[in-house]
Amino acid sequence: MGTGNQTWVREFILLGLSSDWDMRVFLFVLFLITYMVTVLGNLLIVLLIRLDSRLHTPMYFFLTNLSLVDVSYATSIIPQMLANFLAAHKAIPFVSCAAQLFFSLGLGGIEFVLLAVMAYDRYVAVCDPLRYSVIMHGGLCTRLAITSWVSGSINSFIQTAIAFQLPMCTNKYIDHISCELLAVVRLACVDISTNEIAIMVSSIALLMTPFCLVLLSYIQIISTILKIRSTEGRKKAFHTCASHLTVVVLCYGMAIFTYIQPHSSPSVLQEKLISLFYAVLTPVLNPMIYSVRNKEVKGAWQKLLGQFSGITSKLAT
Repeated sequence: MGTGNQTWVREFILLGLSSDWDMRVFLFVLFLITYMVTVLGNLLIVLLIRLDSRLHTPMYFFLTNLSLVDVSYATSIIPQMLANFLAAHKAIPFVSCAAQLFFSLGLGGIEFVLLAVMAYDRYVAVCDPLRYSVIMHGGLCTRLAITSWVSGSINSFIQTAIAFQLPMCTNKYIDHISCELLAVVRLACVDISTNEIAIMVSSIALLMTPFCLVLLSYIQIISTILKIRSTEGRKKAFHTCASHLTVVVLCYGMAIFTYIQPHSSPSVLQEKLISLFYAVLTPVLNPMIYSVRNKEVKGAWQKLLGQFSGITSKLAT
């Protein structure tokens, strides 16, 4: 397919992690198990929140959205990566590559904004608890969730459109595990300085801005917690934020390291490992963090398991 004296590629080749067959089989099994745990864990969180009326609160409404984002993000990358582990020809069509970039970039942006929204929710819960139910009403929660999804999707659409309008010429080998933004842009056979500026602006808009909002929220939260006189009260207040703060550190830390400085970016191997951590480990860790470190979720699990045991006992008799 040609335009003038430029050749446009029809498909890309994802070089992935390893060319060794035994290693690829091992990674296939490892990431298949991880993906299954990711899907099961996050969907169970969504189901649990749906079934237990005690979890019908703004915090768990946003957690439901976060779990759906994590499942979707993992699904946008891992199945293709699994197929490539066992394939002799690791090709991905041009359109499929664009779709993968759009969904993965969009879902990543949605998660960043969503984490900022969840930080605001925790800020209101700790700093203004008496007015929490009035401020965080259903209408506001819905609008904040929609804002997260729309802003991430719009940013991704713009970035994907700009990236795939670049002439790739004969460059079709993507040295990455997926059609990642920086890896795709680097294939261009023209000056990409404008794209790098666009990536920087996008990073500031959908990464650093929410991060600063999270930071400001937690400065206020910590300040409020330190004013609580009783040790038990401080522990209880901190406990309400511990799970969210852990997820924030994981998500924002990796993304900032990857995207904020494209000119002084890490090595290709480091980029692959960072992407793997974010695409594979973060979605599987989130439900574990919210389950292990959250008394309400653990209580809901125990109640659900108790009901299930009761039903099976009755059926057995």
